[in-house]
Amino acid sequence: MVFSLTQSSSRQREIIEIVFSNGWDFMKSLLTGGKADKPQIPPPEVFRNILVELGPFYVKLGQLLSTRPDLLPPKYIEALTALQAKVPTVPWFEIEQTIRQQLSSPLEDVFQEINPNPIAAGSIAQIHRAVLRSGQAVALKVQRPGIDQIVAQDIALIKGIAELAALTEFGQDYDVIALAKEFTKAVQAELDFRTEAGYTDQLRRNLAKSSWFDQQKLTIPEIYWELTTEKLLVMEWLDGKPLLEAEVTSEKQRQAITTILFRAFFQQIFVDGFFHADPHPGNIFYLDSQTVALIDCGMIGRLDPRTQKLLTEMLLAIVDMDAQSCAQLTLELSEGAHTTNIARLEANYDRLLRKYYDRSLTQLNFSEVFYEILQVARNNKVKLPGNLGLYAKSLANLEGVARSFNPEVNLLDEIKPLITDIFRRQLVGDTPFQTMFRTVLDLKTISLRSPRQIDVILDRLSSETLQWNLNLRELDGLRRSIDDSANRLSFSIVVGSLIMGAAIITISPNRQLMIVNEILFAAASLLGLWLIISILRSGRLK
Repeated sequence: MVFSLTQSSSRQREIIEIVFSNGWDFMKSLLTGGKADKPQIPPPEVFRNILVELGPFYVKLGQLLSTRPDLLPPKYIEALTALQAKVPTVPWFEIEQTIRQQLSSPLEDVFQEINPNPIAAGSIAQIHRAVLRSGQAVALKVQRPGIDQIVAQDIALIKGIAELAALTEFGQDYDVIALAKEFTKAVQAELDFRTEAGYTDQLRRNLAKSSWFDQQKLTIPEIYWELTTEKLLVMEWLDGKPLLEAEVTSEKQRQAITTILFRAFFQQIFVDGFFHADPHPGNIFYLDSQTVALIDCGMIGRLDPRTQKLLTEMLLAIVDMDAQSCAQLTLELSEGAHTTNIARLEANYDRLLRKYYDRSLTQLNFSEVFYEILQVARNNKVKLPGNLGLYAKSLANLEGVARSFNPEVNLLDEIKPLITDIFRRQLVGDTPFQTMFRTVLDLKTISLRSPRQIDVILDRLSSETLQWNLNLRELDGLRRSIDDSANRLSFSIVVGSLIMGAAIITISPNRQLMIVNEILFAAASLLGLWLIISILRSGRLK
């Protein structure tokens, strides 16, 4: 496996040379078959440089990793968040050829004009401004020619490296094969622009029916489905600037914009369960029409109703500085069996939250606290679902943009008016009658089954056939300790008996028993010496 990675293609050799030149010792050991049980990720800046040198696919992989604070420490998340591919723009003639291939009609029949100079270029696509025959200005997102072949080749390499990493303790703890599949699947999804178009439309529909803010003050670009294909995305052109570059001098207006942002995202997260997972400063615009716009909806997070409820409770636990609730909620959110030491997890959360006891809620950075909570969970080997990473990243980006735009913002003040409605929706939903009907059916089922179950329990009690199955963890260590103590006590008794026997023989006038006396003393000495050495080697003198 190792040497199939190192000998088959120039691309594979190039990747290994970049890793080696940047001094990533763990990956060196991994690729050359050395011992790599305790991986050390290079410093954040070095890690980012490696990804940039490796090219567009790995830059996109790094951007996806930045959405997983449950896997990486905050410094790495910060370094990867600003990750941008150093890719040259694609010449216009190649872009034009791609557009013509994707259109079902001649290009001249669809567009009045297309600006050949891109307004932005990324690892997978670049953006051009165009005008339709109808006079409507649109943005064209055109896939870089050949990027699908590069991605396919690099995905095969990533899977091979993941299989190698899976042999290490680190790889088994974090199930790197599943992670590699998750990340490569996400990259492949971004190659089909129809997926992003569907996400954008879904967000537009969800936010168009909000009762928390004026829908006219928030814009999601419209998709031109008749022109959108796998490699070409045509959407409404929006005139404006990134929010942090917009000239908004009125404090009242800044507060209104901040409120719209928070309410729009809290609806996405806690009501719709379908949210824009990458609200960094470049994806939030303030338009000339004095409305807020969300663009680049290719990265979406999803939360089921149960997770929404648990995350709401987690926010309240953070506000209350309740370490016990944080620990319990973390375990409820986790995937797989719970083998974590709950007392230690709770103690770690208590130590974490103590740092914030003397801070007012206006000073509390919720995303920072949640990042630290994820780090505590990671240190305790609690495996959390990937959508929590997207949630934390989205919340961190949103709070960062809001604080940069309006330093006086108070997240708790923005949440308070929504809490009652959030709890109402989580308790009874949008259809109270259906919720009540389901509850009545559940109660009916319980009422029908309970008498029979009680009768079975009473019958087994009376016939003495009721059995209790208890599974007590972490008793093996105690059992071994008791066994060791019992063995040492037995040896001590034997040694004492030999010494006493030898002493009795010593006072006997029979000279023939002196040989037996010496043998008994020798045996007692050897056994006593062995007992002392075993106690010293165990390190337990107390």
